Amino acid sequence: MVQDAAHGETAAAGTTGEKKPGFFARIVIFFRQVIAELRKVVTPTRSELLKFTLVVLGFVIVMMGLVYGLDYVFSWVATVVFGVPA
Repeated sequence: MVQDAAHGETAAAGTTGEKKPGFFARIVIFFRQVIAELRKVVTPTRSELLKFTLVVLGFVIVMMGLVYGLDYVFSWVATVVFGVPA
């Protein structure tokens, strides 16, 4: 038995006693929920946006350096191990 928190009713698992809404009603419900969620979105201030942008750019630069360094080391190791054909 599952208790419905909104109505305080008890029903068997998998049955709610209510009819499932039609296809178009579900689409309307979906768009209403999307609009309700979009109203909760908070736009960052200019200083927050600048700070977030700098953090992302810094992370990208660090990751580029890491990948470049690993590429350099692996190519050096491959050259040492396999040698350069003469």
